[in-house]
Amino acid sequence: MATPFTKTYPAPTDAGSDQVLLGTAGDQFRTVLQSCPALTLDDFHYFDLISIATGVFHPLVGFQDHFAVQSVLEAWRLPSGLPWPIPVTLPVQAHVSSQLKVSRLAALVYHGTIVGGIHVEDIFWLEPAEEAERLYGTLDPNHPGVARCLHESPIRVAGAVTMIVAPHFETLPVLSPRAMRQVIRQRGWQSVVAFQTRNPIHRAHEYIQKAALEWVDGLVIHPLIGSTKSDDVPATVRWQAYQALIQHYYPQSRVFLSGFPAAMRYAGPREAVLHALARRNYGFTHFIVGRDHAGVGNFYSPLEAQKVFSRFPDLGITIITPAPAFYCYACGQMATEGTCPHPSEAHDLLSGTRVRTSLREGQSLPAHLIRPEVGAILSTYYRTKNESP
Repeated sequence: MATPFTKTYPAPTDAGSDQVLLGTAGDQFRTVLQSCPALTLDDFHYFDLISIATGVFHPLVGFQDHFAVQSVLEAWRLPSGLPWPIPVTLPVQAHVSSQLKVSRLAALVYHGTIVGGIHVEDIFWLEPAEEAERLYGTLDPNHPGVARCLHESPIRVAGAVTMIVAPHFETLPVLSPRAMRQVIRQRGWQSVVAFQTRNPIHRAHEYIQKAALEWVDGLVIHPLIGSTKSDDVPATVRWQAYQALIQHYYPQSRVFLSGFPAAMRYAGPREAVLHALARRNYGFTHFIVGRDHAGVGNFYSPLEAQKVFSRFPDLGITIITPAPAFYCYACGQMATEGTCPHPSEAHDLLSGTRVRTSLREGQSLPAHLIRPEVGAILSTYYRTKNESP
């Protein structure tokens, strides 16, 4: 496993939740917003709003303008020169954009409730096909990110945002970057490694996490809980599996579980860089980027998301790029190519796709691939799902 534990970086102190107004201030702003044009957010852009307002997407303070978008698509950087790989924009319909030419303040509405406001600074046209091809490297509609882009309005609204409703994540605990940095300070952790996942954790994941934990003070399992593909395991089910795993197999004083409130874009290497930048904002010093991080199908080469970091020495976080782990029957344990001398015939490879497919088809997985407690939770989920009309 490549482990660049040579340098850690201080967590930022200026990424907070200053763009969330609650209580009296929020009520007063809501009164103003009630007379403004309304922009309706879907799940995807609601999670973008949360990520901006709470500091996850620091240094962004709002949805990006045309100048910033072009800089990001072309150079993977903001106009200021800071690394930023993915445009964060807000599409609107034509009849709404015409209203914004009169009122430069708009209400942001989610599920019928005003959740915030945007101070409109720019209204511009972004061709969906151009955005999709430059962002994802393809126009294939089978790519979920491309499919979303091609169905969005080309009219985009940019400007700083403010939330007036506390983010809602059902029953899942999700700490803001500011709150997470406080937890890290309270626990006295000088070095913290984060693990990103949108899947249940199998034994290969566990092996990688525990190998990293040998070198740092703390591990934060940081699963993405925003919008994902329809065939991904729901966040609430995954959460039960994470809790069971930590309870039975991890040193609880050195591990913390909290949700990552971002929507999944499936942008491969670009999204890997975005995830790393976000984890820097949480105060994490290290971030694990595994094989095909944020990939989907065969749109990206397996190691592309790991190799891209050579272009960004200024991220402010140490990237760990582990080799794929597998179970070796000859070794009798989890291993990687760097630690196992046996041929591939002795290896049992794991992947999130294999876990989902096997359990969906009612097949059980051996304990050397997935912990029994996790397998039981997932089997119950898929059995209930298959029995549903």
